[in-house]
Amino acid sequence: MKMNWTKSVDENQEMLWEILSCLISFETVSPPGRNSDGVQAYIYNFLSELGAELEQWEMYSGDSLLVGVIPGKRRKEAKSLILNGHVDVAVVGDTSNWTHPPFELTEENGFLYGRGTADMKGAMACALYSVWLLKKYGVKLGGDLQIQSVIGEEAGEAGTRAILERGYKADFGICMDTSNLEIQGQGGVITAWITVKSKDVFHDAVRRNLIHPEGGIFGASAIEKMQDVIQSLRELEEIWYETKSYSGFERGVNTINPAVIEGGRNAAFVADECKLWVTVHFYPNESYESVIKEVEEHLQKLANKDPWFRENPIQFKWGGKSMIEERGEIFPSAEIEKDSEAVRLLCSVHEVCLSKKANVNMNPSVTDVGWLVHGGIPSVLYGPGCPEEAHSVDECVEMQQLLDYSAILLEFMEKWCI
Repeated sequence: MKMNWTKSVDENQEMLWEILSCLISFETVSPPGRNSDGVQAYIYNFLSELGAELEQWEMYSGDSLLVGVIPGKRRKEAKSLILNGHVDVAVVGDTSNWTHPPFELTEENGFLYGRGTADMKGAMACALYSVWLLKKYGVKLGGDLQIQSVIGEEAGEAGTRAILERGYKADFGICMDTSNLEIQGQGGVITAWITVKSKDVFHDAVRRNLIHPEGGIFGASAIEKMQDVIQSLRELEEIWYETKSYSGFERGVNTINPAVIEGGRNAAFVADECKLWVTVHFYPNESYESVIKEVEEHLQKLANKDPWFRENPIQFKWGGKSMIEERGEIFPSAEIEKDSEAVRLLCSVHEVCLSKKANVNMNPSVTDVGWLVHGGIPSVLYGPGCPEEAHSVDECVEMQQLLDYSAILLEFMEKWCI
């Protein structure tokens, strides 16, 4: 019997609101993080009752990763699907600025308010609700359906990367993060610490001997040498502006932002060390590995022309798995395979359910879809919620959009996992 998922989603919608209310009630703000065990336990128990094969493990104390697999009846030959989402939410700030309590789901004029409604506990609720409806109506998919519940996305923590490194794969993945039901890819981001460090340490009284021709001492301030590095990175930005572009992005969004600088011991010393924290943005058709190579090779040209840098090489520490623990992050890029079977099917299901064509484009921000693609899983970003609502005061999502998204997920998984 062919299911009318739009009708079934609508008739049982109180279950969706109950799930979302529970998810919102967990205060999983990140940073600081280390507070998601409660919500993961809720999801674990929910999926366990629906017959999922579950694995949960600790990533950080207080923060765990969870994968639930709804086994397909022909799992060896049928296509599989990942639904990926994060359960941490953005910082709330001064709650006196909120009209509605951030951790209590509130309905008003067809919208649901609360931290995470748009980004992205609303989507997680839809995924759980979809699994619940499959069970309620006795629908068994052909292939495996994998629910990935990750932590730390808001703080650049690589929860999705850790799940993939554990061996979880599928034939297609949907990162359910905020996209306003647009099918999207993305550019990428990687941070780096660039360090200029002198082999020698000098008292500040020696500065005269370092900067004047007759001084007689070979040396330099690491802070001043970092100025050369920053200028060289600015030159690389201009090269990228002239030589690179990507459809859907404004020219020049591939930037190298010198965000934080740290250096020097105290005022009695010539600075012997200076560290620069940069954020590098790159296009969907570039990998973070290739960007690392470009930046390092460009700065090596600077070093080759400078006797001091030849004696004191520039040092790099790229990326990291946590902005909290390591002060570093990576979000790989993700191109969309528009003509692939999965993307064409998702576009078709979207159009049938909503009676309008899907917008296929590029997200201006970054999400965990990049890790899915980097891990060799064809994937897209596709989720409910307006990006403008993410991280906002009085964050909200339209109730109808969550119902639509649930129906689309069910229609898609039934057609894909065969």
